[in-house]
Amino acid sequence: MKDSNKHKGLRKKLVLELLNKGIRDEKVLNVINLIPRHFFLDKDFENFAYIDKPFPIGEDQTISQPYTVAFQTEKLKINTGDKILEIGSGSGYQTSILVSLKADVYSIERIYNLYKSSKKILSSINLMPKKIVWGDGYLGLLDVAPFDKILIAAACNEIPTKLLKQLKIGGKMILPIGNKKNQIMNLITRISENKIKKIELGNFLFVPMLKNKI
Repeated sequence: MKDSNKHKGLRKKLVLELLNKGIRDEKVLNVINLIPRHFFLDKDFENFAYIDKPFPIGEDQTISQPYTVAFQTEKLKINTGDKILEIGSGSGYQTSILVSLKADVYSIERIYNLYKSSKKILSSINLMPKKIVWGDGYLGLLDVAPFDKILIAAACNEIPTKLLKQLKIGGKMILPIGNKKNQIMNLITRISENKIKKIELGNFLFVPMLKNKI
């Protein structure tokens, strides 16, 4: 895999587009500028890598729109050393962003072929998370909980209770909630053992998060 001057130029244009759409976190923009998104797509489709749109990656899944990746990441306000649970490794692109921000990332992917391919790509570019697991995202990773932040890259019908319990008090979770046609991004802060604060952040579109399909 090559990262040519052409690819680098296209990334710079993408960063400017994200800036124009309201992304302001310099750390997030910097890592998007650095990471070769075309590595996460089949070589035949690399021309689509720097268009600000989602793109199919097989298994009825997509690589998220760059704006969506930047938006979710920015809203979580990632700090160095944050312990982050990512639900839906998918292509591995969002994972690479979180790892590049020097977070301790634990990622779960339900689809075995995507789990294998994302792991291979992340390893090849030296952006492996602390742990990447083939499993049911709804269960989280109780053995390494609690987490400072949780990022869910699939649409849920409601806030997953088991994941909320794996979030630290004061921790934040970002996820889209809704059905296939109407989803709203939500930023959840766990205030106490039984209390949360929820902020709605507008409409987005994700593939649905599926239960018990392993």
